[in-house]
Amino acid sequence: MPVDTSKRGRDVSSAVETSRPTAPPAMVTEPVSASRRALLVGGLVAAGGAAVAASRAQSQATPDPMAGHAMPGGAVDPYSAHDSGMAHGNMTMVGQVDHARNGFDPTAMLTDWEIGRTEVLPDGRTLRTFEVDAIDVEIEIAPGVFFPAWTFNGRVPGPALRAKEGERLRIVFRNLGSHPHSMHFHGIHSARMDGVQGAGLIDPGEEFVYEFDAKPFGCHLYHCHALPLKRHMHKGMYGLFVVDPDPARHPEFAAVAASRVLGSPENAEWQELAMVMNGFDTNFDGENEVYAVNTVGQAYMNAPIRIDKSRPVRIYLMNATEFDPINSFHLHGNFFDYYDTGTQLTPTLRTVDVIMQCQAQRGILEFSFADHEDGLYMFHAHQAEFTELGWMGFFDVREAGA
Repeated sequence: MPVDTSKRGRDVSSAVETSRPTAPPAMVTEPVSASRRALLVGGLVAAGGAAVAASRAQSQATPDPMAGHAMPGGAVDPYSAHDSGMAHGNMTMVGQVDHARNGFDPTAMLTDWEIGRTEVLPDGRTLRTFEVDAIDVEIEIAPGVFFPAWTFNGRVPGPALRAKEGERLRIVFRNLGSHPHSMHFHGIHSARMDGVQGAGLIDPGEEFVYEFDAKPFGCHLYHCHALPLKRHMHKGMYGLFVVDPDPARHPEFAAVAASRVLGSPENAEWQELAMVMNGFDTNFDGENEVYAVNTVGQAYMNAPIRIDKSRPVRIYLMNATEFDPINSFHLHGNFFDYYDTGTQLTPTLRTVDVIMQCQAQRGILEFSFADHEDGLYMFHAHQAEFTELGWMGFFDVREAGA
């Protein structure tokens, strides 16, 4: 995807790292000392040494038709969801993130699979080529809160790479950033292609070509493996790497395998979503102030994810959160089957509503709303702190065409 490369080469690694102190016109900023537990109080956002108040800004929320619970005497219940942006005890971010400025939109990222370009090799196999650039980019992770990210192709998470089992993969990696970087793939490959020192870790201005076979099938990831690893991960250098199973290699589960192959008739029956759980330490004290799925706090509260209740849902979920040992996913009003790492065609867990993942753990969730009434169904981390600091959203479940 086209990216703004005007910030290439910018060094964002000075001893004191700060985000830009500007904000949208309707926002007012002032320096404060804030911990993550004090980030959201009464409609305020305070992160990375900035508190963002919006006396004239309105919460970018979609009205909840199930909201508005009155208490005896006509009082309003402070714990009811008066609209989809004010759930979880009215703890919310005020305003909206400029997705156009960021160069990526969390809603589009749900279904934006990067499939590269293909050609046929002399042996008849498919060669699939991806091009990835490391770029320093400042991004907005919550209304008025900016973060100096290191990115793959100008976005966090990086592009969701997708291939098919057995294909030959070629990834052309260019380092246009200000620090040494690499791409380390969770999969099967030779030591020469591991993305560590001497095997694909390159300096600014250099290029490296990774080449290996797409195996095993499943929901995987890639990330920078430069040291210090926690810094390169936290700054945004990670992304999904999905390998679809080849049905011909799994005749006993051919129908299930076919349903996972992007572009197949069986796959078209599914609503597939790419979700990467992440967090951001905006004042660089080793604790995250903002949590999210696909980077922008409360993105899917402000713009609930439309779900056609007649079609099943499949989520490719990965945890890239630094500084916290565990992240989680909880679905309201429903249960799902879970395929840990996605390397099996039968579920690891059946009929669960919470799944925990450590960093780099990933899996596939499958569920259906076919028997549900229409409405907004919440999903979020089941660490309340993460939820109130941005990691929550809604599925807007409706009949097709409604």
